[in-house]
Formats: sequence, C-alpha cells, structure tokens
Amino acid sequence: MKVNEKEFYINDLRYWIRSATELDAKNLSEVRLEIDGETENLDREKSEAYIDETGFKQIIKTDTQSKNNLFLVAVIINGRIVGFSRCEGNNLKRTSHRVEFGVCVLKDFWGFSIGKNLLKESIEWADANNIKKITLSVLETNHNAKKLYEKYGFQVEGILKNDKVLSDGNYYNTILMGRFNE
Repeated sequence: MKVNEKEFYINDLRYWIRSATELDAKNLSEVRLEIDGETENLDREKSEAYIDETGFKQIIKTDTQSKNNLFLVAVIINGRIVGFSRCEGNNLKRTSHRVEFGVCVLKDFWGFSIGKNLLKESIEWADANNIKKITLSVLETNHNAKKLYEKYGFQVEGILKNDKVLSDGNYYNTILMGRFNE
C-alpha cells in the first residue's frame, strides 16, 4: 500500500516521509545494517538477519501490493534514508484487522521527531484503511519509545519476561503494546 509524501521541518532538518519504492532497496539494506549496530533497542545485532538489496526489493514489492502492509521511509534532502517503518499484516480472516508496527531511525537523527512522524503516518494509514489494531513490541528500557506509544493510544497488553539478553549479559523484558481503533 502507498501513502502520499509529506514534508517535515524540525530543528533545522527538512525531511520527507513517503512510501518505499524498489529504488530504495540498496539504501535500506545499508541503513538497516547501520541502525542495528547503533542501539540495543532492536531485536538484532549488527549484521544479524541481514537483508540485501534483492531482499528489500521483494519486501517493498509485497508491501506495495498488499492492502494490509505499509513500508515508509524518512528521507533527507540529499535522498539519504535516515529512518523507516513497516506495518505488516496478513490476509487471514481472523487476524486481517491487525498489523504489527516496527520503526528504526539512525541515531544521528534522533530528536527530529522522525520516529514520531513515521508512527503518526502509520496510524493515519491504518485508520483510513480499516485496520482496527496496531501491535508492537518495545524493550522495557526504551522509556522514550514507550511514552511515545502511550501518547498515541497504545496500551501495554503483555510482558515477555527475560525475553532479550543484551551486551551487558543481563536479561530484559519486552513489552507488548497495542492500539485498537473502534
């Protein structure tokens, strides 16, 4: 599914959020690899579950053709992708009303509301396309993300105890959150 491009200007940074195209695949592969190495908030460490250009082309093609999927990119003025998000659903009758949301932003671009605007665009798309529920998971230590999700109507639905082991060797909980649009 596609959404129209929107421009944002925050703290002297101009960027656009738009649907991903197959031309973005190489850049997405590089950006995802970089993001995975910058934070422990994600499920992967750098180079784990690597997706190459061909893999991203296939994901984008599938998402563009599916009414229950959305792939957005945040692009700065030189065309560089600095963040992206996906909503992934399915066509199973019992769960076709729901999508899972995930978001990634390069650390140098934190603080410019990129993650927030990717979330807002995803919520608008979901609401406009009769998607009733958006789910996501967040690491218990990612307090800023949790506060953002709560601000946009997400509620804690469960906790996966000792779900992730981080570089300090300790285990951390994953918080499952959902937003239902009645």
